[in-house]
Amino acid sequence: MELGTHLGMDIRELLSGLTGAQRVYGEPYERDGITVIPAAVIRGGGGFGNGNGELGSGEGGGGGITGRPIGAYVIKDGEVRWEPALDVGRLVLGGQLLVALLALLAFRLLRRRK
Repeated sequence: MELGTHLGMDIRELLSGLTGAQRVYGEPYERDGITVIPAAVIRGGGGFGNGNGELGSGEGGGGGITGRPIGAYVIKDGEVRWEPALDVGRLVLGGQLLVALLALLAFRLLRRRK
């Protein structure tokens, strides 16, 4: 039995569906003479295992895929421009890390003065 056939598909079909431009660029749409082509970053990974130890044999497997929007190409009057997506979650996390780093530096400077 080939890997992936228990899911009703060949592994090559599965992998081809997870790659390519159709997974990175969304369907273009038009409104009021402006065409928008959304874009995303897609990341995936997987792992498999096997074993034959004293306690018996083993199997394994796993995987995951994630995606997030990164922006869109906007076409208006024959001009194309890139509009990056604003990831508020990343901005907040970056701000929190910066504040934590500044607090740590301030604490160390105050401690040295004593």
